[in-house]
Amino acid sequence: EVQLVESGGDLVQPGGSLRLSCAASGFTFSSVTMNWVRQAPGKGLEWVSSINNLGVRIRYADSVKGRFTISRDNAKNMLYLQMNSLKPEDTAVYYCANTDGRGQGTQVTVSS
Repeated sequence: EVQLVESGGDLVQPGGSLRLSCAASGFTFSSVTMNWVRQAPGKGLEWVSSINNLGVRIRYADSVKGRFTISRDNAKNMLYLQMNSLKPEDTAVYYCANTDGRGQGTQVTVSS
């Protein structure tokens, strides 16, 4: 059974930083591209970033480019998202996802 469990979400002030983590199990993590997607209140899912299986092909949405960094540790079956210079518009539930689905999400709230 594929399991994706996100953690690390919190309430943070504008300009602050957070590091999200995603623990993966039930599939060959090192073989698949992984993504972070988010859903802001009242809006649809938005793709944020992706990283291929070896971690050498990385892409970001324009809205987060230069502020967010995606990474993975295939030895630990972990996916990460380092988020810096956070803005109120980054407020959302963040999910890690692959072609099999996504986790339950972790809430990130950026507010003063």
